[in-house]
Amino acid sequence: MSEQAKQTLGPGLLVSVADGCATLTLNRPERHNSLSQEDMVALRDALVELDKDQNLRVLVLTGAGEKSFCSGAFLNEVADRSFKGNPFEDLTDTLENFRLPTICALNGSVYGGGGEVSLCCDFRIGVEGMRMFVPPARLGIHYPEKGLTRFITRVGLGAAKRILLAVETFDANALLQMGFIDYLVPRDQLAARTQTLARDLAALAPLSVQFMKRSLNELARGEVDSDAIKGRIAQCWNSQDHKEAVRAMAEKRTPVFQQK
Repeated sequence: MSEQAKQTLGPGLLVSVADGCATLTLNRPERHNSLSQEDMVALRDALVELDKDQNLRVLVLTGAGEKSFCSGAFLNEVADRSFKGNPFEDLTDTLENFRLPTICALNGSVYGGGGEVSLCCDFRIGVEGMRMFVPPARLGIHYPEKGLTRFITRVGLGAAKRILLAVETFDANALLQMGFIDYLVPRDQLAARTQTLARDLAALAPLSVQFMKRSLNELARGEVDSDAIKGRIAQCWNSQDHKEAVRAMAEKRTPVFQQK
């Protein structure tokens, strides 16, 4: 993908946009890309702004360096309880409900709240040699309700108990087997695999992908609104993109979707 725009959003976050794909990079490799309150707010605000861009089709979230994707909240702020409000929950809710399909390119290991951040994305690509553990039980902390729900709905109750109660450390193959990651690649293939998945997602009918993502997430959370889902179904059937797909199939060409 040719780069079209790139900027720094504070010391801990980079954003670039190219060919309908936005990439957000956690940029504190010297401390395993842990998130300060400032970082959480900056990342959430970046997601809110990107969600408004109708030219985007997919979002990639990754980390700088090769050691860690994210180690959760910055421990110094956790220890002195200096957080105002709940910026981590604001961030994870915004990421999970992001309009576009999201890919977490796990450039390294995942620790603590970094596990939940990655689970808020629709797809996770891991690299060989990575590890994951979540240590609240070692710190005398009860993990929040929404986070517990995310672990259960993504990897199942049994695996969630191994992660959160037993505080097991999982290697890359175990993470693939339990479904924490969807794809596992050698480190030098992470960028190419991420680009391929992003390109494939971007080529699909946007309304169909975005509406089904929303419906799937609502169903997983038990927030069933059958009328809302029926409305999305009708909107897709009546969309210009559906008509374009039918024409393209008849003409044996690649459809050009307009998100209409």
